[in-house]
Amino acid sequence: MTDGSPPPVNAPFDGQRIEARVTDFVVRLTVLGLFVFWSIELVHPFVPLVVWAILLSVALHPAHLVLTRWLGARPGLAAAIITVLALMVVLGPISLLTASVVENVQWLLSALREGSLKIPPPGPGVKSWPLIGARVSEIWSLASANLEDALARYGPAMLPAGSTILGKAAAIGTDLVFFVLSVIISGFLFVPGPRLAAGARAFAERLIAPRGAHFVDLAGATIRNVSRGVVGVALIQALLAGIVLMAFGVPAAGLITFAALILCIVQIGPAPVLLPVIVWAWFTMSATLAFFLTVLLVPVVVIDNVLRPLLMARGLTTPLLVILTGVIGGTLTHGLIGLFLGPIVLAVFYDLVVAWVQIGGGSATGVKPPP
Repeated sequence: MTDGSPPPVNAPFDGQRIEARVTDFVVRLTVLGLFVFWSIELVHPFVPLVVWAILLSVALHPAHLVLTRWLGARPGLAAAIITVLALMVVLGPISLLTASVVENVQWLLSALREGSLKIPPPGPGVKSWPLIGARVSEIWSLASANLEDALARYGPAMLPAGSTILGKAAAIGTDLVFFVLSVIISGFLFVPGPRLAAGARAFAERLIAPRGAHFVDLAGATIRNVSRGVVGVALIQALLAGIVLMAFGVPAAGLITFAALILCIVQIGPAPVLLPVIVWAWFTMSATLAFFLTVLLVPVVVIDNVLRPLLMARGLTTPLLVILTGVIGGTLTHGLIGLFLGPIVLAVFYDLVVAWVQIGGGSATGVKPPP
């Protein structure tokens, strides 16, 4: 029948032809699956580096645009300058912090080995602290009188917490190595960045049209805001804390600064390590020095409460609670790289849920339109 009319209802069932088509489809799908699996295995070792490089290039893209205009439309030179500056910013503090940490660890081990590590006794006001004063005073007094006995008695109870903290610190340290390598790779992404972004938008449109490009823009804005509001503020707090601690001659200033940096990145804040320093200062330093140390450290402890909301909420309608939840959950789950991936995933998911709830209402959420 050649006139285009449908075949008769009682046409014979061609089972062999259907079986051949099914077999052909299964073979093609299997071959495609093998190629996809093999490709993933080949690129898997480079995924962290590439992800970090993409995150950095997106976060520094506004700076690259400004510098390109200043240099007279020379994007390659601008990319090279930003890469060198980024390496200096990353490697400089890391080198100083590493040297300080190594020095403090060597001093601590030497003092423990020689038995010269002395802990001052608690002041009379410690015992009057509510709920924990008596217990803290007892442990502190024991450590002051006999540090080895105190470590033998209470050390095993602190091992699980110490192991967890060291594990998280080691994961962040590994991520920092990848971070340095990714800074170099990101330098090669600035120039083709607009073409890559257009490709990402086109790919996203194929997946979740018609809002795919919007979600790509939302992810980029989230990366830039997290880099400013979390990493930037954490570096500022740790740097200020380290300067104050070293200026006042606080022992183990490098270790305390490193701990403060980690706590700031995971959104706990530096209070758990800086407040004990303030308490220690009032029992060991003169009242004048302790007063000035307190005046300088208290603003460092609370400054993130002012800076973070201002920087992270800029240009986004995604609630700050959603971003912070992604930051904390991503860091605890995936290490330092989760600091960026967590808020991106939650921000896009939140936008999807809002779009689904408001479907047909014509409202949009996410990135505010440029002025």
